[in-house]
Amino acid sequence: MIISQLGYYSLIFGLLTSIFIFFNSSVQLKKNNPIISDKITGLIGFQFFFVFISFISLIYSFVISDFSNETVYNNSHTTKPLFYKITGTWGNHEGSLLLWLLVLSGVLLGFIFKSKNEPSNYRLLTTLLHQIIVIGFFVFVLKTSNPFNEIFPVQTEGLGLNPILQDPALGIHPPILYLGYVGTSIIFSAALASMISNYLNKSWAKNIKFWILFSWIFLTGGILLGSVWAYYELGWGGFWFWDPVENVSLMPWLSLTALLHCIVTLEKRELFKKWTIVLCIITFALSMVGTFLVRSGILNSVHTFANDPSRGIYILTFLLVLVLLSFVIFIIYENKHFIQKSDIFTLSKETAVLINNWFILYFLSVVLIGTIYPIFLDVILDEQISVGPPFYNKLILPFLIPFVLFMSIGPSMKWIKTNFRIRVKSFLEIIFTLILSFITVYYIGEKNIFVLLLFIGFFYLLLKSLDQFRDKTKNFAQILSHTGFSLLLISILLNSFSSKEIVKNIQVGESFILKNEKIIFKKIAVEKEKNYESIIGFFEILDEKNKIINLQPEIRIYNEPEMATSEASIKTSLFKDRFITINIIKDQNFFNVRYQHKPFMIWVWISTLIIMLGGLFAIFRKNTEVNI
Repeated sequence: MIISQLGYYSLIFGLLTSIFIFFNSSVQLKKNNPIISDKITGLIGFQFFFVFISFISLIYSFVISDFSNETVYNNSHTTKPLFYKITGTWGNHEGSLLLWLLVLSGVLLGFIFKSKNEPSNYRLLTTLLHQIIVIGFFVFVLKTSNPFNEIFPVQTEGLGLNPILQDPALGIHPPILYLGYVGTSIIFSAALASMISNYLNKSWAKNIKFWILFSWIFLTGGILLGSVWAYYELGWGGFWFWDPVENVSLMPWLSLTALLHCIVTLEKRELFKKWTIVLCIITFALSMVGTFLVRSGILNSVHTFANDPSRGIYILTFLLVLVLLSFVIFIIYENKHFIQKSDIFTLSKETAVLINNWFILYFLSVVLIGTIYPIFLDVILDEQISVGPPFYNKLILPFLIPFVLFMSIGPSMKWIKTNFRIRVKSFLEIIFTLILSFITVYYIGEKNIFVLLLFIGFFYLLLKSLDQFRDKTKNFAQILSHTGFSLLLISILLNSFSSKEIVKNIQVGESFILKNEKIIFKKIAVEKEKNYESIIGFFEILDEKNKIINLQPEIRIYNEPEMATSEASIKTSLFKDRFITINIIKDQNFFNVRYQHKPFMIWVWISTLIIMLGGLFAIFRKNTEVNI
């Protein structure tokens, strides 16, 4: 109880500190020679300190199972392992918002120290604008989502945590994802500050590029962990289901990708200033849209945290205020400061960046429509429609071909103007790509010209990316990310067209066949764990070479809360995953068994890690210099 009070009053002090920062920054900005004083820097440090103390208090309340705390009571249990008690801190609405606040205050502190050499009025304006966001979230937490509400009488046991969320990957998935989401807030604040202070130039681009890379890397990592978790935990053998909550993480990632390319162009040529600012605003707005969707009660998903409409209304109103403020600032200052260069040639790196930005924004709009339209239709007309993979595939896949083409040739172009000459090397690359694509299509058995074109585009991108490794003048980080992206596209395409699946209702001792493999259901065993009972199925897989592969899928029956989950057993190799799940059929001695071949799954994860690695190389490179 004392710990909860400590956490609550730390939040109060954090809010007061934010208000002091706001007014002190305002006072400094009115001076002829504004500076970031030691007082303001100290207040920013105290702001982070108070939120950190509050967050640690909540973690401690979960660890000791303090059921006088309503948040702990609703989301924990004494039988939960320690790791899930800790991760349960942010596995709920109140705790996750406290984590948001921690990251919000942390990125501002990081920005202040990272931007020591930048103009003081720009730093002060960024601080001031960022405090509007921080104060808004403080009020939101304290008014509607206090993680330190007390209950009486004190309960002896809690209600527990959703068993599906009791997983290592999902335990660390939210903090990493939030670092990506919340990192966009400092980009948003800095973009508006750069407009007001007339600091929208190469130096600003170089400064803010770090935070764009920061958000992009963590958002990529968060999406990767979520996909891995969905693959082995949900039991359907997929890594992306176009779930609305999956989509709201993809949209700011797409926007950040476009923004990263624009900021490099601004740094090199001082072009696309308006476009860069608009992308900064859009990226943050999309992060806030994700916050609204998972906390408004509109969506029904394991990812969602809250069903209170009042919370959703607050976030939506706050989002609209921030977006309105940003566009008012944009309109006021656009004619004053945005003097664009016009020397953009048809064949240049700038043109390639611009065209690919159009493609990325088109993909983003498709995902946005597919996510938002069914929600509005349900709310306004009380009609429900399902928007799934066919919708996205039909609208996205055809445009991937020209997109990867420009992505392939873009790095080979020069700034300002490029003269293309057809060389023997380029001709041989095209011939090799065609041969490789024909062989691949023949191997997977797809006699479809469109599939062939997709493979041609993806393989050509991979070949061009690999070829650039030999050129020491090219940027290693960019090459690495492009290589990873091409591998990701190829892996997804091969996985989509080569996966095999069989679903059977069988008893212990029976067997079935998939692609020259015999799957034998040998036995079952029951094991008792601390917070669940496990029914384990033992399977032997005889492959085409009569090699035995053992798989052991589980059914876990949790006691608090009472819920059954299916735990997949996966045998991973370099080119194929063997994936199996079991479920009990009630009132029968049969088990529902799903067995799948998932080709190139490991390469989906490896390629995404390569993409992240490219970003890490860029962020730790001297001066974070990134070429496109």
